Amino acid sequence: MFKNKVAIITSASFAIGRTCAIAIAFLGLTAPNSKAAMLVSSVRNNSILRYNDKTGEFIDTLVPSGSGGLNAPSGMLIGSDGLLYVISIRTDSVLRYNPQTGAFIDTFINDKELDFAEDLAFGKDGNLYLSSSSTTQSRNKIVRYDGKNGAKIDNFVAPGSGGIFGAVGFGFGYDNNLYVANVFDNNILRYNGQTGAFIDTFITGKEGDRFADFTFAADGNLYVANPGANSVSRYNGTTGEFVDTFVTNGSGGLSRPVETQFGFDGQLYVNSFDTNNILRYDAKTGDFINAFVPPGSGGLDGPTSIVFIKDIPEPTSPVAILAFLFVCGLNIRHIHIFKNTKE
Repeated sequence: MFKNKVAIITSASFAIGRTCAIAIAFLGLTAPNSKAAMLVSSVRNNSILRYNDKTGEFIDTLVPSGSGGLNAPSGMLIGSDGLLYVISIRTDSVLRYNPQTGAFIDTFINDKELDFAEDLAFGKDGNLYLSSSSTTQSRNKIVRYDGKNGAKIDNFVAPGSGGIFGAVGFGFGYDNNLYVANVFDNNILRYNGQTGAFIDTFITGKEGDRFADFTFAADGNLYVANPGANSVSRYNGTTGEFVDTFVTNGSGGLSRPVETQFGFDGQLYVNSFDTNNILRYDAKTGDFINAFVPPGSGGLDGPTSIVFIKDIPEPTSPVAILAFLFVCGLNIRHIHIFKNTKE
């Protein structure tokens, strides 16, 4: 598999002019500014905020309040197309945005049969899965949509199946089955990842627990945001056995956590909903490190989801170079592409 590709132009003739200037400006060859960042959805002011992924410093409001009809943003992710997908709870929609400019692209899904969608995930089949987490149990389900055009395929997990109730977080596990956190019944259910059929109750919480979103981590464990106990619970990701309370009650001021994410630095990041900030914890010990995003920074009001985005490749990549040369009218005679196989 190619790790790096480099294009070497050995013989060419250039037609330099106004077209090249336009191409340079359009492709950003002289001043690339697409950098890594942390994105956080702010549910109470209907916006997506951007922060420095290394320092937590506020950068800007990536998606302004209400852009594209955004109303109560919840789950977010980056799709295989490189776009930012955001749930708009109050419009029963999934909206798409450019993750670098924040420009609204389109309404990818609009399904009035949803009721309080909270989370979303792409499956290995390339399709998009979306939760419906109504206070009416019969309306709780996981819906599957075509990952290319957003057309509804089916109710992957049928309404009420296995006791699904308050599906605020879900995801595919190490075994490729689907796991759903039930905030009202305080458990995590497991479903067949190919058919959606109920398998079992994978985890049952202790008294006082309330499970929200969770993350299957590289260490083989499952880290569950527990807003009932203001903590993060850790479970064996294969057996469901309780390991420990990884982040203890109220550590670092944690209050009503609703999502856990591991950052580029390998540490654990948790949104503290009631205090309007993002807290960082040691990924090995669970010890509090710092308030990575301070309370209310940049107008943060009700953080619901965290997404880390990587650097966009510099426009010196073969694709960018070729696009640039094409627009500029370069007559290419010899181009050699070679790979760097160093792991």
